Amino acid sequence: MTMGILEVEKVACFYGRSQVLWDVDFQVEEQETMAIIGSNGAGKTTLLRAICGLHKIAGGAIRWKGKPIENRPTEEIVNLGITQIPEGGGIFPHMTVVENLSVGAFCKEKYARRETTMKQVFAMFPRLEERKSQLAGTLSGGERQMLGIAKGLMSSPQFLILDEPSLGLSPKLVQQLLASVQKIAKQGVTVLLVEQNVHLAMEIADRACVLENGRIVKEGCAQDLLHDDHVRKAYLGL
Repeated sequence: MTMGILEVEKVACFYGRSQVLWDVDFQVEEQETMAIIGSNGAGKTTLLRAICGLHKIAGGAIRWKGKPIENRPTEEIVNLGITQIPEGGGIFPHMTVVENLSVGAFCKEKYARRETTMKQVFAMFPRLEERKSQLAGTLSGGERQMLGIAKGLMSSPQFLILDEPSLGLSPKLVQQLLASVQKIAKQGVTVLLVEQNVHLAMEIADRACVLENGRIVKEGCAQDLLHDDHVRKAYLGL
């Protein structure tokens, strides 16, 4: 079996005395898009927080390019090339679009290149360039989500983690979001997508895992899982 760029091995997590993840095991290959689907409360966000150093794991291992990163400071993990865009985009509403993007390049090395990176980001999201002096809090829901992704790209990630990017968006905006994520993936960025919208996730992803009650219960090719009886009954109402 080939070694993934990110390996999650038998990870367990707790909130206080309550266990929320049990022996979570999967890996993401370089330059692929991997989706994790599951209902509210399945442990998806906890898993992402653990990968990014925001939640300590109680057992297991998380490896980046073969080296352990579990429980390391988040800033160190970002410097390795891993960036998470949290649910809601993680933007600062009282700052302008440009100010938000500059914050995204907070690492010293990335900050020095921020103007070049910003041009690349504006090429991908021209609507943000039109609104670059506007306060982020006055943007539409779709524009705020675009800004969240763009802010994440300012750190020039090798590995981009998206947490529920379609939440609260209209079907039209979901399609625009889909196109943006596919464009990012085509540029060679590895993507880990956590998403309740199963159709969206499977349309974007190469492979997928199903997380239920803190455990991975299914894993495989995204299109195969879309036609799996369990997934169709549990998540598509079919």
